[in-house]
Amino acid sequence: MMRWFHISLLVALGLPVVAREEGPRPNVLFVAVDDLNDWTTVYDPDNPIRTPNLERLADRGMFFSRAYCVSPACNPSRVATMTGLRPTTTGVYGNKSEWRKALPGVVTIPRYFMSHGYHVTGAGKIFHHHFESAFHDEGSFHYFQKLSPHPMPPRRLNGITNWVGGRDGAATLPIFDWGPWPPDEKDTPDYKSVEYARGYLAREQRKPFFLAVGIFRPHSPFFAPGRYFASYPLGEFEVPPVRDDDRDDLPSGGLRMLAEGKPFLYRTMVSHGQLPRAIQAYAACATFADAQVGRLLDALDRSPHAGNTIIVLWSDHGFHLGEKQHWEKFALWEKTTRVPLLVVAPGVVKKGGRCEEPVSLLDLYPTLVDLCRLKPRRELEGFNLAPFLRGEKFRRGRPVLTTWGRGNHAVRSSRWRYISYGDGTGELYDHSVDPSEWHNLAMAPGAEHERVMRDLRKWIPTREAPQVADMVSDRKQE
Repeated sequence: MMRWFHISLLVALGLPVVAREEGPRPNVLFVAVDDLNDWTTVYDPDNPIRTPNLERLADRGMFFSRAYCVSPACNPSRVATMTGLRPTTTGVYGNKSEWRKALPGVVTIPRYFMSHGYHVTGAGKIFHHHFESAFHDEGSFHYFQKLSPHPMPPRRLNGITNWVGGRDGAATLPIFDWGPWPPDEKDTPDYKSVEYARGYLAREQRKPFFLAVGIFRPHSPFFAPGRYFASYPLGEFEVPPVRDDDRDDLPSGGLRMLAEGKPFLYRTMVSHGQLPRAIQAYAACATFADAQVGRLLDALDRSPHAGNTIIVLWSDHGFHLGEKQHWEKFALWEKTTRVPLLVVAPGVVKKGGRCEEPVSLLDLYPTLVDLCRLKPRRELEGFNLAPFLRGEKFRRGRPVLTTWGRGNHAVRSSRWRYISYGDGTGELYDHSVDPSEWHNLAMAPGAEHERVMRDLRKWIPTREAPQVADMVSDRKQE
């Protein structure tokens, strides 16, 4: 009793609490997957996109079925996850925000582990990959193998050369392509990233390690070896239901966000009759990414580190496959913000657990600090989920906030999604009866819905940092 009183007193006084020592600190295998949405079998065995290795992970630990990103775009999502700070705190709202220049003193997850005696290394995509990985943080790793260039086919596989319904019909970009490629899986960037990690896992390590592996697929271009496409034959593969009137009840803020979110992608696919092929390719790439996770798990299982390694797997944001006549991310609906999150911690997390409570990727930083018995960091804005993972009575106690651009936010509770746009308009969806978000209850709200929106609106920040400057490059990337 006196020990806990002493610790509580130290915390109250703002003094550091020495991390408890209970044997060697666990290693961390930290796996980030790009653009993976919730249409996979780890969520529901009846879903069409097969992810057996994510299911394998879920069987070993805890699957958070209602995990949400902090922002529905690569750069702001990854910066928030890796720093434990919201975009409204840092000003990192966009895909080109030069985050490290604006936040020189911010300590990322791997850098914090490095300061506590961990050997920190990794490969692939952990920070944003644009401008030849210029957003990567060198100071967060002892060594990092950056994402390898992807070998491009000698000609476009989808045959679509020009945009339709936008950009004045200009030529499409090389990444707007899909199909079976390359012939040899070993030529893919993800195979090479995982191969580096497998080699590292096979060796004895003198220190506890933090190994970060960023898997690029299913990010575009949607290339994967042919055997993954064979798993999803056209005509037999399910596609998401899309309603022609799905935009009719969107407010001006939602319509503006759609207009800024590359609507020409969806229009081009539909006009060429290739939406089913693009969805097929996304599914093939998702299963390919899952196979790379399987290679990692196999290597860990054969390694000397299997019994003392925490595994965390997450995706930076979700992905629309035509829902609301939208392709990609860059919006605040369920499909763009819901992400897989799995945690395996030998001897700590009960196997086969499933959490239905909404959680945020912002919660990863404080959770890992606790699981690895490091000194807590008060400035982190997420919640420590470790008590829940240990089976203690625990609730996160608040809805999840997602931000896209300054002034635009989504608040997700167990039942409701409320979206507030910078122009004052909003959306409200009742997920107990409308999981596809087809009926915007904010358009004609009754007293109950007014109360729900009022309660959820309380969680939206009243102060928002100004947007930091963009990184400048002469290389045009999307």
